[in-house]
Amino acid sequence: MGAVVPVVLLLRSVNVGGHNRVPMADLRRLVASLGATDVVTHLQSGNVVCASPVAPDALAAATARALDAELGVAVPVLARTGPELTRLVAAPSFSPADLDPTRLLVTFLDAVPDRRRTAALGAEAGSLGPDRCTVSGSHVFVHCAGRSSDSPFSNAFLERRLGVVATTRNGRTVRALAELAGRVG
Repeated sequence: MGAVVPVVLLLRSVNVGGHNRVPMADLRRLVASLGATDVVTHLQSGNVVCASPVAPDALAAATARALDAELGVAVPVLARTGPELTRLVAAPSFSPADLDPTRLLVTFLDAVPDRRRTAALGAEAGSLGPDRCTVSGSHVFVHCAGRSSDSPFSNAFLERRLGVVATTRNGRTVRALAELAGRVG
């Protein structure tokens, strides 16, 4: 246990297309039962903002175990601190001047991918269409030329290429989560 910090938990693939249903009230209760306070959810797709004395990665792992044990939903859970999200939305890759912010996707990775895999993805990315993809540490910024649902840079694609767990949020959601995290704790 350490200092209480704002934490954002990102569940992969819940309440999408009818599978892995997790009622947000149950999710808030579950996270609170793990020692978190000020627990709020954003949207219906597995975004939790809370204050926690537990290290973010440990809270994410405990949340994943509890989701499986209590609700029968086995999904990866990734974590970022509030300050990490604040730095992320301030990064130049987050919203370059030439990009419509509604066409930005941020993929959160559970680890920094191997440099060789990152380089291979960079070499391949240009041949996949007009979307631009940039790996920066444990994040991938995807700038979509068209609809984000048409982007080849899906979670599954990035997980196969980079060898890490991935979950994606649009730029508007990431900005909202950073703002919520700034009010917690």
